[in-house]
Amino acid sequence: MSTNDRRLVRHLLVIVTIKVAVLGALWWVFVRDARVAVDAERAADRLILTPPAAQGGQP
Repeated sequence: MSTNDRRLVRHLLVIVTIKVAVLGALWWVFVRDARVAVDAERAADRLILTPPAAQGGQP
């Protein structure tokens, strides 16, 4: 591996490390405390789809 290749690998590793740190910080600030309450009824409402004809609407 030449000197330029080693330099490129080092720069890429630094950039990837910085990106991972930034993503981790963003998650820590904005997402960490987000909570979603899910109960069985709400989950069933989202998963069970009724066909349009069974809803009694106009075609």
